[in-house]
Amino acid sequence: LQLKVLHNDIGCSYEPNSFGERYHWYSSTGWVMWNAQLSGLLSGTTCVLYDGNPGGSKEHPDWGVLWRFAADTGVTFFGAGAAFFANCMKAGITLADYGDLTRIRALGTTGSPLSPEVQEWGTAQFEALGTSGIWWNNISGGTDFCGAFIGGHRELPQVPGEMQCRMLGAAVESWNAEGLPVMDEVGELVCAQPIPSMPLYLWGDVSTAGPPQGAKAPLGGSDPHAVGKRGGDPFGSRYLSSYFDMYPAGHGRKPGGGDGPAAMGAVWRHGDWLKIGAHGGCVIYGRSDATINRHGLRMGTSEIYSAVESLPEVLDSLVVDLEYLGRESYMPLFVVLRPGSVLDDALRGRINGAVRTALSPRFVPDDIFVVAEVPRTLSGKKQELPIKKLLLGQPIEKVVNKDAMANPGCLDWYVAFAAERAGVLLKP
Repeated sequence: LQLKVLHNDIGCSYEPNSFGERYHWYSSTGWVMWNAQLSGLLSGTTCVLYDGNPGGSKEHPDWGVLWRFAADTGVTFFGAGAAFFANCMKAGITLADYGDLTRIRALGTTGSPLSPEVQEWGTAQFEALGTSGIWWNNISGGTDFCGAFIGGHRELPQVPGEMQCRMLGAAVESWNAEGLPVMDEVGELVCAQPIPSMPLYLWGDVSTAGPPQGAKAPLGGSDPHAVGKRGGDPFGSRYLSSYFDMYPAGHGRKPGGGDGPAAMGAVWRHGDWLKIGAHGGCVIYGRSDATINRHGLRMGTSEIYSAVESLPEVLDSLVVDLEYLGRESYMPLFVVLRPGSVLDDALRGRINGAVRTALSPRFVPDDIFVVAEVPRTLSGKKQELPIKKLLLGQPIEKVVNKDAMANPGCLDWYVAFAAERAGVLLKP
């Protein structure tokens, strides 16, 4: 009910109510989009669930699985991770081949940034089916607070690759390095005011006896670290370090603007690079904790992926910047190639040229390696930070939760790679 009240945005896309709609968002049970289906039920829709791999099997890839399913079940709202739509485009599928999809009136994406190229591809596919100007509800939120910070509104203009607006009830801002809100600039995505669905603590991040008596929630009190102790164990230390360390107590902002008193507590820093345009549209540029910093120039990883994956030979990619503790930057690029493609000198030159042309020579990778898979979370996010930590020498069991991964088996290659090239990766 709380989710429904906060984010009543999964209603019918073209009628005054949702009764009779069929809502499908491909999701695992560990992702917020699974919980969001409650909103579908409360809006009067029929939730349509699929149990299986949306891309077919590894031996027989098939990115038409979900589209056939949607056609067979009469889905009217079709949602999936942004990576799913990108894979469909890369696979070269044609939606007209998978049955009657004309009942789909709206598309939803989340989990990772949706590139303009992918959105334009999807729009063209539906135009070929006779559905012009299909609405894309691109959203950004989080499982830990079970909601969305940024989303869509059917009455607002659509710009490919953008999310249309910030959600009601969420004081979302983009903050620069000084902790000041900025517009038309890339900054840290923060929620400057608490919302009811923010958790009090994370599961297992507290004494087994429960929250200590009299402990304050992280957003309350003048000191976010003075939240009480029991038996010497801090209450909520992982929660605080995940979201509140960058902007501690006193950074909160009053409703309507203006600095708040220290008693307002800490500010939720989500860990994404965000640009809010003057027109209200928002663009996520990737994880801020996986930022590429090359010789003083900072870049979100999504822009590198857009350049690299524009090449037809490259199905997927992962890039990390191993600049750390004063070491010279070393930026390897890992690519998944289309079957039959070979990483020869010509393709290396084209990859480097794509990055040089779209971005800057400074962001050309130092090395390129072919991998079978890019590690991803259950929601489709590329696991840049865990791989970065692994390549900087941390043990794999300390940097990643395999239970939260879609493809944990692929980590073995990265572990072996890190061990084999430790002398190169960690050179002073």
